[in-house]
Amino acid sequence: MTNSTSKTPLLDRISDPSDLRQLEDSQLPQLADELRAETISAVSVTGGHLGAGLGVVELTLAIHKVFDTPRDRLIWDVGHQCYPHKIITGRRDRIRTLRQGGGLSGFTRRAESEYDPFGAAHASTSISAGLGMAVARDLSGSDHNIICVIGDGAMSAGMAYEAMNNAGAMDSRLIVILNDNDMSIAPPVGAMSAYLARRISGGTYRQIRNWAKQLAKKLPKKWERLAARTEEYTRSFWLGGTLFEELGFYYVGPIDGHNFKHLLPVLRNVKDAPDGPILIHVVTQKGKGYPPAENSGDKGHATARFNVVTGAQEKAKPGAPSYTKVFAGALVKLAEKDDKIVAITAAMPAGTGLDIFAEQFPDRCFDVGIAEQHAVTFAAGLASQGFKPFATIYSTFLQRAYDQVVHDVAIQKLPVRFAIDRAGLVGADGPTHAGAFDVAYLCCLPNFVVMAAADEAELVRMVATAAAIDDRPSALRYPRGEGVGVEIPENPEPLEIGKGRVLREGSHVALLSFGTRLQECLVAAGQLAAQGLPPTVADARFAKPLDHELIRQLAREHEVLITIEEGSVGGFGSHVLKYLSDEGLLESGLKVRSMVLPDIFIDHDKPAAMYALAGLDAPGIVSTVFAALGREQRAETGERA
Repeated sequence: MTNSTSKTPLLDRISDPSDLRQLEDSQLPQLADELRAETISAVSVTGGHLGAGLGVVELTLAIHKVFDTPRDRLIWDVGHQCYPHKIITGRRDRIRTLRQGGGLSGFTRRAESEYDPFGAAHASTSISAGLGMAVARDLSGSDHNIICVIGDGAMSAGMAYEAMNNAGAMDSRLIVILNDNDMSIAPPVGAMSAYLARRISGGTYRQIRNWAKQLAKKLPKKWERLAARTEEYTRSFWLGGTLFEELGFYYVGPIDGHNFKHLLPVLRNVKDAPDGPILIHVVTQKGKGYPPAENSGDKGHATARFNVVTGAQEKAKPGAPSYTKVFAGALVKLAEKDDKIVAITAAMPAGTGLDIFAEQFPDRCFDVGIAEQHAVTFAAGLASQGFKPFATIYSTFLQRAYDQVVHDVAIQKLPVRFAIDRAGLVGADGPTHAGAFDVAYLCCLPNFVVMAAADEAELVRMVATAAAIDDRPSALRYPRGEGVGVEIPENPEPLEIGKGRVLREGSHVALLSFGTRLQECLVAAGQLAAQGLPPTVADARFAKPLDHELIRQLAREHEVLITIEEGSVGGFGSHVLKYLSDEGLLESGLKVRSMVLPDIFIDHDKPAAMYALAGLDAPGIVSTVFAALGREQRAETGERA
């Protein structure tokens, strides 16, 4: 990182991009140094996605320098790289609230700033959204620019190519910047490629090219095709980009994404280009300018709070192992005994724990890229041939493959095992990554088995259960973060399908939990017992099939039945209510309450605060019990009226 402390600071003069546009081009390298330092300082305080932002500092400044944002719409794909963008678009004073309760989102967000025209947190959406904006601009007779910045990783998802194919066919004016920071799909960049990029992005070359095209159309068809091929192959030889040209994009690049002398001329050339869609191929370095990020395996993709000088990240206090690690360990043990077990991830090997599995079984672990749809059908293909695939995908990302879950797995009754990480609320990543809906969208499907682990021991039993189910699809869900510290069985036995368990016997009130809210139910049970209402506490284990015998017993022996789950309405509680209604068990006067996530998207915060807001903590459970009984709770004395 270049030291610019001897110079008059520039970043302090930037309150929004209009101030940036007053600077000379020669001042931008200094500003980039300051912006990079500010980004590092901010993330050291809050934690977050560091490497991606450091890699686009120069690109961020160049775009805002050349284009008239926010009139020109700038869309960041995913949003991991948007911290520098936030700093120079009027949010610097709040940048150290990133991902904190009440603070800035870790992604772009429409409600946060006019400079965020489209919210994002999942990959590969930018080109589709940008094309929609471009068409809206054309229909309304406006003339502003639409710029989409998408990373090479996000280009592994089919949605990006669907959008490009559509954009190429429509010929709307759209600028896509491919930020190539990992795949190295380009040859080494240098002076020659930068020179060629400037030349072909300029108006003179485009005019000659269009003139040649018009001339070729007047020639016999055979000659027209030959001329087009000659031009295409000549450009491809020097520059690459044939794929993008085939999709209808005018390809420019590759250019050095850290060199303003390369970036600015190209961006200025394409700014007012009358042509259709243009793709600018920019090569950057993730973690650029901060050695600890440059030298780390993930280039500082996601970090905890850290020491700026050393790069050492703040270590979590020793505690129970994470659910993710427990899952991975259990799967490895099963795979040691069963060579039919294979594992699939969609570009999240470390996040899902499958990097541990891959170390042991590299030939049986498959990272398919950001391609959840393909991952699910790929798993279905494996299952159809007698293998035991574990499709290990975050709840929020599995939403992207719902048609494949229905059409390719459920209808064919194929035994794909869905290991659903990040179930429930996820803290700093907020609503875009919350696992709120999987119970509802899986339990409505015929042939499925749906489980939720209450603790680490239950999780390893459910992994064993899923491995043993060979006649239908199954899903097991577990949350982000640490377990509760229970002893994990060495040789877990599979559970009996559709059978729950009773952990505590009581009277009057029954708490029926599905998932890790069981721990809060047990805390609530202690508080209720202290107030003269010792409840029964049960763990459903399965949302599908339901334990009808257990539900019937709880309904007949208690005055109040409360279901508790970390999911939306339409999930476990809804299925319990349907069964009670169908069986006439509500006619006896049983009071039933279903505790689910509220019908809102809950903003990022500490998980405990988020669950308190949702009412799914022990105080919320106790309050629900008293409300169902029609009694007032005296919280200050612990007595009931």
